[in-house]
Amino acid sequence: MVICGGGVVGSSVALHLKARRPDLSVTVLERDQTYARASAPLSAGGIRQQFTTPANVQLSCYGAHFLREGLAQLARADPLDVQERVQFREAGYLTLASDQGAASLRDNVATQRSNGADWIEVLDPRQLQSEFPWLSTEGVGSGAFGRRNEGYFDPWGLLDSLRRGAKSLGVRYVGGEASRLIVESNRVTSVDLRDGSSLQCGLVVNACGAHAATLTPSLPIAPRKRCIFSISCPEGEFERPPGDAPLVVDVSGCYFRSDGAPGRYLCGVSPSPDWGDPDCDVSSLDTVDHRLFEEVLWPALYQRVPAFEALRVESSWAGLYEFCTLDQNAFVGWHPDASNLVVAAGFSGHGLQHAPGVGRAVAELVDARAYESIDLACLDFGRVARNAPLFEANVW
Repeated sequence: MVICGGGVVGSSVALHLKARRPDLSVTVLERDQTYARASAPLSAGGIRQQFTTPANVQLSCYGAHFLREGLAQLARADPLDVQERVQFREAGYLTLASDQGAASLRDNVATQRSNGADWIEVLDPRQLQSEFPWLSTEGVGSGAFGRRNEGYFDPWGLLDSLRRGAKSLGVRYVGGEASRLIVESNRVTSVDLRDGSSLQCGLVVNACGAHAATLTPSLPIAPRKRCIFSISCPEGEFERPPGDAPLVVDVSGCYFRSDGAPGRYLCGVSPSPDWGDPDCDVSSLDTVDHRLFEEVLWPALYQRVPAFEALRVESSWAGLYEFCTLDQNAFVGWHPDASNLVVAAGFSGHGLQHAPGVGRAVAELVDARAYESIDLACLDFGRVARNAPLFEANVW
């Protein structure tokens, strides 16, 4: 097997598959083994079960279990060592809705609870004010709060642990960029690399993230730029969010979370298609759009947390996420263009938290030809041909 893309999704597939099938030869092809421009390490590192698609809720349930104990077990590693690297903090997610969005939020929570996430509660403005006194509830109709299994972690720690585990089981990582799949008689026979070399294969996984459509052009996946800002807030007249504050998603779509130290936070917002040019390439990551912070982020955060009037930006960076233009949901499963090609891409900002579950699902699909844990048939490529999008509303 050749896995194209050695980020969190590709490495999770490699680890789960090699643990299940030790006899299988698995090679992971990664364009940049420094991961300097990889999507996962440049993200905010959140995990939540607050999705609107049942499969996504279930994937994140497994993701939380994986971060706590499953990763160490599968990789046969020291649990304390893995915990120290991953640094999973179950601080929770707090998703706020306006008066107009309150009914949808309640429906979403009902979906989440019916798919195993029974720790998510709906709070009214009075309850929100009582539990989070630093929060302004002006314009807020209700909030959804996950009291456990949600929060944030070190994205690089997860990626590093997945790679270490996969390598310890015999997975081979090779530097190089896949440029083309050679298909003969409806089967991929080899993967061509940019340097002119090629890899023979019996099975292929496209886990190229934001660049997945380069290898499989039929995928409606485009790279989208995401800017994250590290900010600080001094003590002052208003109470500021504590170091164990949840990741808060405002009614505006802007979000922030604690960065571990008092008065330090990470914040961001997924830019809408009309905010500049959303499609980009790796070269655009050299610049951060500070206008996005000044015109969109700061006003929304200050309205939600009065103490944020005194915010200052300490640092910032940009990364890519793989945006599925069809319905903001991933593609997982066999691709019709070749009988031995599996796709695992298009996660639209939630690939980091779904990588563990997708890795397990692909391993099941390859080995047993069926899903045994979480049924991801709803995420198959066929919905493109059927023009049957499965919309995920909670994309941040």
